[in-house]
Amino acid sequence: MNHAAQSTPVTGHAAPSATRPAISVGIVGASGYAGGELARILMDHPGIAQLQVASAHHAGTYLHALHPHLRPAFGHDPIRIVSLDDLAPCDVLFLAQRHGMSMGEIDRFARYAPRIIDLSADFRLHDPQDYPRWYGHAHADATRLATAVYGIPELHRSELPDATLISGAGCLATAAILGLRPLVATGLLDQQLPLVIEGKVGSSALGATPAPGSHHPERSHVVRAYAPTGHRHTAEIAQELRWPIASGSVSGGIAFSATAVELVRGVAITAHAFIREKLTERDLWQIYRQAYRDEPFIRLVKERAGVYRYPEPKVLAGTNFCDIGFEVDPHAQRIVIIAALDNLMKGAASNAIQALNCAMGWDETTGLRFTGLHPI
Repeated sequence: MNHAAQSTPVTGHAAPSATRPAISVGIVGASGYAGGELARILMDHPGIAQLQVASAHHAGTYLHALHPHLRPAFGHDPIRIVSLDDLAPCDVLFLAQRHGMSMGEIDRFARYAPRIIDLSADFRLHDPQDYPRWYGHAHADATRLATAVYGIPELHRSELPDATLISGAGCLATAAILGLRPLVATGLLDQQLPLVIEGKVGSSALGATPAPGSHHPERSHVVRAYAPTGHRHTAEIAQELRWPIASGSVSGGIAFSATAVELVRGVAITAHAFIREKLTERDLWQIYRQAYRDEPFIRLVKERAGVYRYPEPKVLAGTNFCDIGFEVDPHAQRIVIIAALDNLMKGAASNAIQALNCAMGWDETTGLRFTGLHPI
C-alpha cells in the first residue's frame, strides 16, 4: 500500500518558518475522546503539515464517523483511519490508547517516529515498582520508563526539547499538582499533617467505551464516591510534589479521594493544606503570582462577587486552561486550594499538544488559543 496516500495534508495554514518547519504527526487510538480531541486540534495547528490517524479496530472508517464534530470543513479533506500496519513514518506519534497497551508495544511505535507522546499512564511513574501497587501489573519496559519525561510543561518545560518519550499526566493529578505545587514549594506546610485532596470528575474521564459507571441512568444526578482511597493518581501527585504517600510509617502523606459528578467534561479539586506559620491572602497572591506569572495557561481566579468566584470546570470546557483559586481559613492553620480544568484537554489532549509545542520550540500557545464557551 502507498503509505504516503494515507497522510492527510493539513490546509489553510500560514507557511512554517525556515528554521522550524512544519512536521508530520500520527495518532494511534482514533476512537477515544482524547484521540478525537488530539485530531481536532492538530487538524488546524499551523505547525502540522501531515496528519494521519490509526486504529486497531476502525481502519477504513472516516474519522468523522467516530467523531461527528470533525466533519470536513474549510478545505480539509476527510481523514480516513488507517490500520497500525499501514501507519506511515512521521516526526511525532501520539498514543491515545487504554492504559497498559503502550508499554508492551513502545519499541514497535518507536520505529514509526523518533518522538512519542503517550497519553496513557504507562510512562507516568518513574519507579517501575510503583506499577504493581497502583496499576496491578509489572511494567513491561523499565528501560524506556527511565527516559520518559512527565509531560506537564509548567513543571518540565526545559526537558521537553530533548525528550524522545513524553508521558501525559492524569487529569485529576494535573489539577492537584498545578494547584498545590507553588504552596508546597514554599516549605511552609506541616508535613506531619496530610495533604487532603478531594477530586471531582465528569463522565468522559471513563472514556468512550460504555461501562456501568457511565451508563446514563446510573450516572445522571450522581455525586458518587468511587475511589475514597487508593486512587492511581495519588502516585503522580506524590511524585511531582515530592511529598510522601500516606503509610503506617508516615504521619502526614497525601490523602486523596475521587468522586464522580454529573458533568461530561471537567475536573475540580479541593485541597486542604496545613501550614506551620500564618499566611495571609496577600502572601498567597504573591506566592502564586510569582510561580505562574509567565504561564499562559494558568489563571488565578478569586473574585469578590458573582457566581464564578472560584475555579469552575463548566467555563473551561474545550480549553487548555487550569484555573486556580485559594482561601485562608481564618479559624485554623489551613489553606484551601481549588483548581479546575477540562479533563479531555488540559487533562489529556491539549496538554500533550502544549508539550509538543515546547518540544518543537514553537510558541507554547500555538493551536490552543481557545478561551471557552458560556453558557454550555
